[in-house]
Amino acid sequence: MDNHNKKFLGLQRNVFTLGWVSFFMDVSSEMIYPLMPLFLTNILGVNKTIVGLIEGVAESTASLLKVVSGYISDRMRKRKPLILYGYALSTFTRPILALAATWMGVLIYRFIDRIGKGIRAAPRDTIIAESTESDRLGRAFGFHRMMDTLGAIVGPAIAIAVLYLFGVNYNSEDVFMRDSSTTEYAFRTIFWLSILPGLAAVIFIILFVREKIQPPHSGSHKHLLSLSFTNHNFKKFLIVVSIFTLGNFSNAFIILKIQDVGGSLLNVTTLYLLFNAVYSVSSLPAGIAADYFGKKRMILSSYILFGLIYAGFAFAGSQTTVWILFLLYGIFMGISEGQQRAFVATLLHNNAKGTGYGVYHTITGLVTLPSSFIAGLLWDIKGPQATFLFGTVTAVIASILFLVFFRRRKEVTHR
Repeated sequence: MDNHNKKFLGLQRNVFTLGWVSFFMDVSSEMIYPLMPLFLTNILGVNKTIVGLIEGVAESTASLLKVVSGYISDRMRKRKPLILYGYALSTFTRPILALAATWMGVLIYRFIDRIGKGIRAAPRDTIIAESTESDRLGRAFGFHRMMDTLGAIVGPAIAIAVLYLFGVNYNSEDVFMRDSSTTEYAFRTIFWLSILPGLAAVIFIILFVREKIQPPHSGSHKHLLSLSFTNHNFKKFLIVVSIFTLGNFSNAFIILKIQDVGGSLLNVTTLYLLFNAVYSVSSLPAGIAADYFGKKRMILSSYILFGLIYAGFAFAGSQTTVWILFLLYGIFMGISEGQQRAFVATLLHNNAKGTGYGVYHTITGLVTLPSSFIAGLLWDIKGPQATFLFGTVTAVIASILFLVFFRRRKEVTHR
């Protein structure tokens, strides 16, 4: 059997390898992510609006590169170099965060890190789609999300171990008021250590990702973009996802909600680990179920679940309630993330899949700027209840539109 076509666990080599790449990169990223809003608010002393601004600017501005990267990969018919550069850029900018003395340093780090994600996202999803049979797309993207999230379990676990070694094991208010220097040193140590798994991801791409080099695309820029929109249902889905994303703001606000109801620093990190465990465990079964029952049903179910969870966050006043809701949020993520990408593959022409995925990632990423900014502004003005109710409302609107647009449409993969 050709090594390019060799399968592992029923998945093509590239799908299997990119799963491990995402595992290592998420170990790196998730060592940092649950600590960053606490680092900003408690050590650097910024308000929630600044947290939202940083998250929104980083995600949205960098998202502009996603369509460019997807387009370039279609024109050149090469995906691997862009994937490699994107992962490497995110890895080698970690020192900026570790050395940051003000929120501007964190913003610069987040911006460059998200540029790396913007460069790699569309080519990576395209390789997964191109390497997979149409009736196994749900399984392939489900596996990828599972591996990605397994890394998000290991990352917080490492962070917990470091915090424990530094003796950061009392409640969050005391941590930042009594011994802020020790806590800050622990945070910065974790930021430095996060470089190592990122390097492993880069090495895996270099050694194991293979692609069949095809002749460069001879069509025009306009042709590739128009080919991405051949199916009008792709445009409709972009509208639905944009509305939904407007209320699906950064998880940093869920972390702040945990702290708001009295969760300790270690509780925050432990709960984030458990959230990712639920996310990981549910991703592959959700992908298999989507291949069997239909991706539309799974996506709609995830939107409804999201709306209910955010309504719960709005009124939650105890740690127990927040813990339950956050774990249910892990199920939502397991259903939603991979299946939206798998559904996109059924709406795109093969010759422009990279450009189409770039458009998808760019538009949803751009919506993140107003999303996170609105979330932070609502929190500062009206409190967390208004923030999460806003997410519930957008989820209801997106669910209704999804039903109107796709209720009777048969799922077809374009070849």
